[in-house]
Amino acid sequence: MTTRQLQHPERIQAAAGRLQALEQQIGRAVLGQPQVIRDSVVALTAAGHVLLEGLPGVGKTLLVRALARAVGGDYARIQFTPDLMPSDVTGHAMFDMRSEQFRIRRGPVFCNLLLGDEINRAPAKTQAALLEAMQEQQVTIEGKPLALSLPFLVLATQNPIEQEGTYPLPQAQLDRFLIKAFIDYPSADDEVAMVRQVTDGAVGDQLDLSRVEQVMSPEDVLEVQSVAAGLTVDHGILDYAVRMVRATREWQGIDTGAGPRASIALVRAARGNALARGNGFVTPDDVKAVGHAVLRHRIKLTADLEIEGYRTDDVLTELLANVAAPRV
Repeated sequence: MTTRQLQHPERIQAAAGRLQALEQQIGRAVLGQPQVIRDSVVALTAAGHVLLEGLPGVGKTLLVRALARAVGGDYARIQFTPDLMPSDVTGHAMFDMRSEQFRIRRGPVFCNLLLGDEINRAPAKTQAALLEAMQEQQVTIEGKPLALSLPFLVLATQNPIEQEGTYPLPQAQLDRFLIKAFIDYPSADDEVAMVRQVTDGAVGDQLDLSRVEQVMSPEDVLEVQSVAAGLTVDHGILDYAVRMVRATREWQGIDTGAGPRASIALVRAARGNALARGNGFVTPDDVKAVGHAVLRHRIKLTADLEIEGYRTDDVLTELLANVAAPRV
């Protein structure tokens, strides 16, 4: 038994080619982060949102800017600060003295690609302003729902929560992110290449985004998302994804497991990963490949493991290795 939408192989290969070109273009600016680039492209393909975590200066904002340049469309950036208000994100109604009527001033959320920079430096009420937009692709201002343009993708960056001046994201909002990706320090060779690229005749310390070419349009993104949504998913793959998520609720060392939305997210992300690899069907390896990114922000370790220095990814690696994969 399968969830199936028959598609021409040419359509699948055309979409896969666009995604591969997209990864190559982003890689021109973001050096030494192939997994993070793949995670972001998978999220875009699955029409999901991305939470990027990493220390300052490792390229979080650069990745988002490179992605926005490569796919075109409207791009906006919000710098989250402790004094940022929800209306600064969504917009608000204002009185027009000339017409003597209220009119809607739309906020930066009305775009295709939204960069929420350092999202965990704003308080919870401001972070929550994105919930409706992320889940329903609309914003309600003064009781009037306003639809967002599609595709709509939030790429939020955050510093590690241990840093001073950060606020933990509400669990309800964390669950809206399809993927959470870590950006770590580059390897020595990649760092040398990065320093050479930045200092080679350039003024200042900004990486040059001019080498990133636009290879997709918003319409192309919608087409790729449609192709990904129609990829073949065998019933055994669906069962595997659900068993993986349910295992987090019983696994030793996990205090709070993932909810049903995680099962849906696993299948969506696995479809995106399969298409990025040029396949017209999802395999168990596609589910495993996105397991860490989909689940790491949806579970909470016990206090004992955290005290012992275990990371969420350590536990997930053990879990993924022990949940039996189907034979396909």
